[in-house]
Amino acid sequence: MINELIEKINASYKALKADAELQAEKGNKAAGTRVRNPSLELDKLLKEFRKAYLKFF
Repeated sequence: MINELIEKINASYKALKADAELQAEKGNKAAGTRVRNPSLELDKLLKEFRKAYLKFF
């Protein structure tokens, strides 16, 4: 369970990072908009990870 969450967190972070860099470096407004979805997903996944981690230990 925790390993699956870590993989999902990494994938979401990579998507967020790629679009954030496009927006910051090139001023791509569409990329800035696309950053919102992975950031919300990342928030949700991190909360799930915290719950799973506390149950594990």
